[in-house]
Amino acid sequence: MHDYQKDFIEFAIQRNVLRFGKFTLKSGRISPYFFNAGLFNTGNDLLQLSQAYAAAIERSALNYDIIFGPAYKGIPLATVTAMALAEAGNNKPFAFNRKEKKDHGEGGSIVGAPLNGRVLIIDDVITAGTAIREAIEIIHQAGAEPAGVLIALDRQEKGKGKLSAIQEVEQQFGIPVVSIIGLDQVLDYISRNPAFGQHADAVTRYRESYGV
Repeated sequence: MHDYQKDFIEFAIQRNVLRFGKFTLKSGRISPYFFNAGLFNTGNDLLQLSQAYAAAIERSALNYDIIFGPAYKGIPLATVTAMALAEAGNNKPFAFNRKEKKDHGEGGSIVGAPLNGRVLIIDDVITAGTAIREAIEIIHQAGAEPAGVLIALDRQEKGKGKLSAIQEVEQQFGIPVVSIIGLDQVLDYISRNPAFGQHADAVTRYRESYGV
């Protein structure tokens, strides 16, 4: 585990974004942990979150020309990540989409830099993959190519079949999906931390049942 991943897990726990207990997911599964990125909701939260995204990008060595944030959650994520990258000396253009096309002013559905070249999509999580597929369609319509996807957490959990939603996206579009952390890092962290020992066994069992 890299330092930025350990720091991110501790930050997510502190902000109650990452919680342990008993949670019923939309799929009906009973999960021993829950991740709600919507609770990153202060200026300082976004600052630390953007630094974690930027660290994950730099670590991944992804080849991209522009950052794209799908509406709505991806908009602030792409914006602050572009700022964090620029502060580190990597100045990249960014863009996001409107849900509805604007028929006055500059018009169109894309705000920010033109979607050209290789586009890195930034979002919080991939659940069913629907939002990412929509983003890829927008990118293709603009004549650009998706370079990859960056998310905060990879649950490393299979969907209805043997693959996770992330693996399905990677397989269907032939692009990498990179995360700040995955369940492996979460499990490693809580297994080493006595304060979370009671949850480590439950997360391990869940991983054995639903992991990919």
